This record gives sequence, C-alpha cells and structure tokens, in this order.
Amino acid sequence: MLSQNFMLEKDPLSLERIRSILVRLEDTIIFDLIERAQFAHNPRMYIRSAFPELKAKGFEGTWLDWFLKEIETFHAKARRYTSPDEYPFTSDLPEPVLEPLNFPKILYPNNINANPSILSFYTRSIVPRITRRATLALAATKRSNGIIGDDEYEDDGNYGSAATIDVEILQAISKRVHYGKFVSESKFSAAPAAFIPHILTPNRAALEALITKPEVERKLLLRLRKKAATYAQDFNPDGDTIANSHLNGSAKIDVDGVVELYENYIIPLTKEVEVDYLLHRLDGMTEEEIDSLGDAKQCA
Repeated sequence: MLSQNFMLEKDPLSLERIRSILVRLEDTIIFDLIERAQFAHNPRMYIRSAFPELKAKGFEGTWLDWFLKEIETFHAKARRYTSPDEYPFTSDLPEPVLEPLNFPKILYPNNINANPSILSFYTRSIVPRITRRATLALAATKRSNGIIGDDEYEDDGNYGSAATIDVEILQAISKRVHYGKFVSESKFSAAPAAFIPHILTPNRAALEALITKPEVERKLLLRLRKKAATYAQDFNPDGDTIANSHLNGSAKIDVDGVVELYENYIIPLTKEVEVDYLLHRLDGMTEEEIDSLGDAKQCA
C-alpha cells in the first residue's frame, strides 16, 4: 500500500503512488455520494442569505458556505492546508496553531485553485441529480399529508446532516482534481524537454495531448461503473449482495450519474488543472535555467 503520508513516502511523485491515491479517492467519493443521496435536494442550503439565523450573525453567504467556513477554520488551525494536496474553499482562514511540518518540496510554486468551479458545479448539477429519488419520495409523503404544489418538493429540513456530507464530498473531489498538479509535475520532471516548447508558446492543446492517456481514462470509467454498481446494492446480514437490488429501483445511488460526474466533469477539470500548472511551471525562471533544465534531462 503506497502512502498518502508525505513524511514517509520516498517518491511522492511516483505515478504508481498517485494512481493508488486517486483509486482510493474513487471509493471515498462514491460512498459519500451514496450518503448524500439519502437526503432531499434542500436547495435552500445553496441560496445566499436564505437563512435569517445566519444573517443575524452577519453572514451573507449560503448555508453550505457557512458550514465550509466553520469546518475549514478549525482544519486550518490544525494545519490541514499546509499540506501540498489540500485546498480550502474558504479564504481568510486563521494561521495554524501548530508549527508547520517540514514537507518535502514537491510542486512548483503556484496559485491554482479550482474550488470555486467545483463548488458551483456540485451545488448546481451534482446535488439535484443524486438526490432525485429522495426528493420524489419526500414529495409523495407530503402529498399524502395534504401538502401540494411547490411545497411538496425539495426540502426535508436536514440541513446539518446534508451539509456535513456535502463538505466531505467537496473536499474529496477537490483533492482528486488538484492531484492533477502531481501528475503534471511527475510527467514534466521525467521529460521537461517535451513540455518546455509548448509552455513557452504557449500551446494548451499540445500540453493536454502530452498528459492525456485515453486507455487509462477508459479503464478508470469501467472500474468506476463496477464500483458504483456494487456499492449501490443492498447486502444481506451475511454480507452477500441481494440479487438484482440495483435493478429493481432500490439502488442507493444513480450509477450513471456517478460515471458521468467523472467523465464529464472531474476528468476534464483535472486536465484543466494539469495544463494550468504546466503553463506556470517555468514562471520566474531565466532563459538559461530553462535551457539547462531541458538539456540536463535529455543528457540523463
């Protein structure tokens, strides 16, 4: 088992290590999506100033924004965001209480943070899809109690439980997407001469072609579908799957939705981060340093 612990791992840029971490993150994301799917959409959580209780405290953001701020404030004090693979959704966080760890220098200095895009896509596209069944079940229950029209839908009041899971999903997706920087650094370090001309041009399409492995992506999506289909099933007390539980409408997650999340969003956004990182990989370097970097690897 390759380690996520940067203090123990001998080669943090090993592609084998990076892939093992990304595979483990698949499990985390799928399981967290299953947990979020148990609650209705609750769109009020994602509307700015929708909670007078927060406005009274002077907070104008969404319920989820407030949750992220409170949780990430504590995590920042515990120096979570000093780790090179952690990126907060909240700005203006406090300094760590503990002295920072002496992490090895792995990534080239950069300010790339895709979290605003991740947060927007998650609340606008992912949540409505994965919560559809719970939302429809809620509407049926409300109709049986005489509640009809707009009040039937969307809100079950579980704001704390739903937001807690939202934060876990967002943090996992963020780590997965930003690990694209590690992929880019690993590939760049192995063959800088292949990348330097396209960075200097700059040529985004050429850089993306260098980092894209269609067969790896195909296998990823196949693996993801198998995992999601397995985890979506119900299990009996002996740990065996209940036959066809994923086909009779009782599946715990929309398997197609999970695959499409990766295929149409997580993978493309990760590539954007990878290319953005590469485009800044030579920032601050002199022409001589750049030439030396390319020549050294070619001669090695």
